[in-house]
Amino acid sequence: GTIYLYFRTKDEILVTLFREKMAEWVALVREAIAGEPDSLAKIRKIVALHFRMIEGNPALAEVLQVELRQGHKFFRGASAQEVSAYFDVIADVLEDGVLAGQIRKELPVKVATKVLFGAMDQLATSWVLGKREHCLSDAAEPVATIFLKGVCPDGV
Repeated sequence: GTIYLYFRTKDEILVTLFREKMAEWVALVREAIAGEPDSLAKIRKIVALHFRMIEGNPALAEVLQVELRQGHKFFRGASAQEVSAYFDVIADVLEDGVLAGQIRKELPVKVATKVLFGAMDQLATSWVLGKREHCLSDAAEPVATIFLKGVCPDGV
């Protein structure tokens, strides 16, 4: 009961949790890739970190991947700014890769950003909802490689 002195509804609690954790997540990803000059290595780091963060806190992952998304407010804009910040990190890496000639210049960056996020998100959700018998982090390299083969001029 005391928590409702600070939050009006369960949805408000979940959205606040999501916003705080996403801000931390984006900051962590930015920090992890900051010193890496190679865009392809940055993509690999983003995927690996995404999966490690999910595995590192399965209870939080379940809230973020499943519980929160059941609320109608999540998809009506409560998460837009936070998800957009994560998309911006991915898009910036892809744009840098285009400028460096590592990634195809005709790549639709917005689409590619959503493709990469979608792949990571789907695997994370499947892991959270599943029996967690496998190591999600083991999928990081194959996911990054499949993605990079599609966006690089000569594959990877």
